[in-house]
Amino acid sequence: MHKLINPVRITAYTLTNALGSGVDASLYALQTEQSGLRACDFQDVALSTWIGRVNGIEEQPLPATLSRFECRNNRLAHLALQLDGFSERVYAAVSRYGAERVGLFMGTSTSGIGATEAAYWQRDEEGELPNDFQPATTHIIYSITDFVRHYLQLKGVALTVSTACSSSAKVFAAAQRYLEAGLCDAAVVGGVDTLCLTTLYGFNSLGLVSSDRCKPWDAHRNGINIGEGAGFALLESEQAGGQGCLLLGCGESSDAYHMSTPHPQGLGAAMAMRQALLQAEIAANQVGYINLHGTATPSNDAAEDAAVMQLFGAEPPCSSTKGWTGHTLGAAGVIESIFTLMALEHGFLPCNLNTEQQDEALSANVLLKREQRDIAYAMSNSFGFGGNNCSLLFGRGR
Repeated sequence: MHKLINPVRITAYTLTNALGSGVDASLYALQTEQSGLRACDFQDVALSTWIGRVNGIEEQPLPATLSRFECRNNRLAHLALQLDGFSERVYAAVSRYGAERVGLFMGTSTSGIGATEAAYWQRDEEGELPNDFQPATTHIIYSITDFVRHYLQLKGVALTVSTACSSSAKVFAAAQRYLEAGLCDAAVVGGVDTLCLTTLYGFNSLGLVSSDRCKPWDAHRNGINIGEGAGFALLESEQAGGQGCLLLGCGESSDAYHMSTPHPQGLGAAMAMRQALLQAEIAANQVGYINLHGTATPSNDAAEDAAVMQLFGAEPPCSSTKGWTGHTLGAAGVIESIFTLMALEHGFLPCNLNTEQQDEALSANVLLKREQRDIAYAMSNSFGFGGNNCSLLFGRGR
């Protein structure tokens, strides 16, 4: 029977986060178990917490031709796009297919809201915002997509997905559908979110921010560490040839159980994982690793654990990589997908960094030590506020 949606090849990727700039920095840190978390030193934030901050953003202004996009979020995107030969691979795709046939699908949660925060600090005596404040190119959720589109000189479909922490996982699913429908021949997918006061104080007001390094699945876990990051991948049809892992299946759901709390039995999460398996035509016992959403809050980890046990049992090794980078919010989906691709390509499974004692109430096979293991299939989970769930299933290239 003909597959409803065919596999998509991932022919290039790049990322930047608290572990450093470029793929090699993240790979080295994951393999040597070195975290990028640090005590909060962002602006004048008066919170006792840890963050995943990217070095060098402040020293990387945008090119003069793109100065209208000047903000921390677009600077971080620009930093990532210059690495790992990624832009060159996109330009080569443009040469093959044409700029009108390369789509762009970006995920973000807060976009450049930091620029708006700064503008409010600069209001005049009448409360007016500064004249040079340009929300269209720095704040609105399309601004990051608009910047990347101009930087890469793309002219095809361009859209932003903003579904909280599943945003840059869902861009893979959107791109896969556009490729299958013949609306583009290649697609750039990405996600970018940067530290700002809104997220740091906002999550703290919900009682979700930990004063310690985050500990997913730990018996004493008590919240998240917020991070920032950017990641990009180039997707092309498997029939186009080339090398790279495959995106085999995407599963999406929206359980709408609560504005900020997942369904306690993980029903929406389980639905997304099941759909990814069905689309990929892969059995649950073939999955060799699951990169958990794993935020280290009591309710999120418990819900995801229930969903994993429902579909997979305690067989597949699992881990959350947020102990390295913090929770990068709208960028988490693509960053953790790239971590999953690294596991497939390099034959290693990262552990749950900082986790000392697994909660006895949780049963998933969470790794407390890194393992060397060749696997054929791996899944990455991203679950956001409001029950916006996305699971992606990847396979080693063939």
